[in-house]
Amino acid sequence: MHIDEHRAPGRWPGAAVATLGLLAAILLWDASGLDLALARAAGGAGGFPLRDHWLVSGLLHEWPRRAVGLIGAWLVLGIWWPTGVLRQLPRGARVQWLAAVVLAMLLINGLKHESLTSCPWDLVEFGGTGSYLSHWHWGLRDGGPGHCFPAGHASIGFAFIGGYFPLRRVAPRHAAACLWLALAGGFLLGAAQQLRGAHFMSHTLWTAWLCWAGGWAVERVAGLARAPALAEALP
Repeated sequence: MHIDEHRAPGRWPGAAVATLGLLAAILLWDASGLDLALARAAGGAGGFPLRDHWLVSGLLHEWPRRAVGLIGAWLVLGIWWPTGVLRQLPRGARVQWLAAVVLAMLLINGLKHESLTSCPWDLVEFGGTGSYLSHWHWGLRDGGPGHCFPAGHASIGFAFIGGYFPLRRVAPRHAAACLWLALAGGFLLGAAQQLRGAHFMSHTLWTAWLCWAGGWAVERVAGLARAPALAEALP
């Protein structure tokens, strides 16, 4: 464990390269114009047939909201009374994971609150009142209600990506499981929202990236806080 802790600060360039590479990939997606193509595959002038379907509207929309509260409570209580994989993390690392989740949620919800981008189901092409505009047209209203970018529902899964960073220092297998489960959950929820007409693919991709970048940022801050203690521990 001590060896991993000592090496962890020097491993950050790999995460930085991954972060920048993923950013470049998402920017390419934005430039591709495929958002509308995927939305048209799920809906049309009459709206989105699956908007109120029990699977995507009930099971994959309402139930995850309840589940995230339970997982959040587990992380909060785990700071003082750790259970499961949290037992392998020191208290500071448990606080780090919780801080990454909170930061991700605040970041996504804050951006949504300020966003003028409307959801697919709000656009004229799908029976709404707005016109399609890229989310990069900051300050320009599209005629719809806005507040749709990035994907808030997908963040229920993606927010827990932040656990990958503290876990990889002490339990690499659990770290990988945390990462893949968070990604799978986020993309599953994002896909369900796309089928309903609630989001474009780019909304989901940006949510995933922001949650990853937020988790990495918390890791860097935590690494700086650990550095003095690690320096004293070195021979």
